[in-house]
Parts: sequence; structure tokens; C-alpha cells
Amino acid sequence: MTTAAGRFAPSPTGDLHLGNLRTALVAWLSARSQGLDFIVRMEDLDRVTSSVAFEQAQCEALTALGIDFDGEVVRQSDRFHLYAAAIDELTAQGRTYECFCTRREIREASSAPQGLEAPEGLYPATCRTLSTDQRAQFVQQGRPSALRLRADEQVIEIIDEIRGPVRAAIDDVVLRRNDGVAAYNLAVVVDDAAQHVAEVVRGDDLLSSTPRQVMLQRLLGLPTPRYRHVPLVLGSDGVRLAKRHGAVTLAQLAERGISPQQVRAMLASSLGLSDEGESPTARELLRRFDVQPLPREPWVLPPHLQRSVP
Repeated sequence: MTTAAGRFAPSPTGDLHLGNLRTALVAWLSARSQGLDFIVRMEDLDRVTSSVAFEQAQCEALTALGIDFDGEVVRQSDRFHLYAAAIDELTAQGRTYECFCTRREIREASSAPQGLEAPEGLYPATCRTLSTDQRAQFVQQGRPSALRLRADEQVIEIIDEIRGPVRAAIDDVVLRRNDGVAAYNLAVVVDDAAQHVAEVVRGDDLLSSTPRQVMLQRLLGLPTPRYRHVPLVLGSDGVRLAKRHGAVTLAQLAERGISPQQVRAMLASSLGLSDEGESPTARELLRRFDVQPLPREPWVLPPHLQRSVP
């Protein structure tokens, strides 16, 4: 595929819920309204929790809402050789080093420079200056090592077309996990470039990772797409939507007599693209779509769909 594209890239580890579907709808509307192809990529780096059955169910859910896509579904599990080549290139630049830290050690030491965004799990570069003897000691102890990027305390600023400017300190992000699998931030950068993704629309829980990805794009000589991060759907407890919050998947909603067409209308209303009582088709929504009026605040799951969460 050589045509510029937008994309939806879920992890096939469960059924898509209303938050996923709302983001997918915006991504599809945004891409199609600009004449871009729309592709689906399965981010199945975690082979333990990923499932072909969930992949099929997710694609069926998109189709039920009227979201079509171009080409075959691409799986990250088929692309490990591309990630390895990118890591080799960064290593040749002198940009990588082994890290033996545990998650607990990172969590206890994490901090960000004052006034800058702090991505989750900000790494304090503990292992960047390990001596040969120190590395040998960790190996002798049987500690597995990840591979990290030597970021050199760079600060990256991006302009998100929904959330506005974001300026963040870049930590020494993981490139390869300690189980030998490429990390998300590297894989997504390689895949977006290889698939000619011109625009990334995704949930704003990933906004803090975007400057990391932009830095990797620059180091690897890859293009930077446009970014549009959509506010999340929240449960009654103010936490990102999950199955525990109530009827949140198409199957659960169907059990309450709510059809995919009604779900699409509900999502469209939450995005300001339709009025209550309307049931627009996906193509009708496409004619109405404009990114500028999209809500900048999270959408809370309607009360009649929620269950109380302790």
C-alpha cells in the first residue's frame, strides 16, 4: 500500500468497548473526510493475551458500525524483523544501552523536569552509565535486561490538532523489552512509516507517549504524521471505561436491545455530530464531520448503561 492513510490500531485482547469504538469512528471519519485510505493494524506484540478470535470480533464490530477499511489487516507479530532492523540502526548510532531496572525501581525513582509533561513510567536513566563490572554483576544475578534509547534529555514539542501544543521531556524509552520483544513506542513508529500513515487518531491516554515517538521518527529518518488525540470515555467513577462499568461492548448492548445503529447514533451524539433521536448512517456522519467542534472533554458513559463501581 502506497496511498496515504489513517488507521485504527487496537490490541486484540478483548472485545472493543464504547471508548474504543468512539475513537475508531473519529479516526475513520477523519481519514475518509480527507480522502485518505483507512487501515486496521492489530498491535499484538503480547502473544500471551492476543487472540485471533478477538481480532475477528473487533473487525466485525467495526463493520457493524459502518466502519470499512482498506487492504488486509496487518499484525505486529508478523513484523518483528522490521523492529529488529530499526533497533540495529539506533544501536549503530550509539543510541542504545542495556537496562536492568525493575518496574518498582523505576516507579520509585521517576520524576520530570519542572513545567514539562511526564509520560507514565518516566525513566531516570539509572543504567545509562553502568560500568562493565556493574553490568556483569547484574547478569550474574540473573537479571533480564531491556534495551533503552539514549535520549540525552531532549525536549520535544508537538502540536496536536485536538489537544493543542504539548511539550515534554524525553526519557530513555524502552526499545526492546526484557523478554526480547520490541516495545510499543518503537513498533508503532516503524509501522506507521511503513504503512504510509499520514494521520494518527487515537485516545488521549497516549498523548504523553507521542513526543517519544516523534523523537524516534527523527532519529530513524521517518516522517511524522498529524496527531489527533480524542478524549476518553469514562465510567461513573471518573476512570477510563472498562467492562466492569456496565454494558460497554456491542454484545452487552445487544443484550439490552440496543442495536449497532443505535450505538452509532449514541457515539455520534457524544461527538456533537447528531441530535438526540437521530439515527444517521456512517456516510451521513462523514458529510457532517469537522474536527474543530469535536469535544475537548471526556464523555461519561450514560447512566442507563452503567453499573455501580465500588
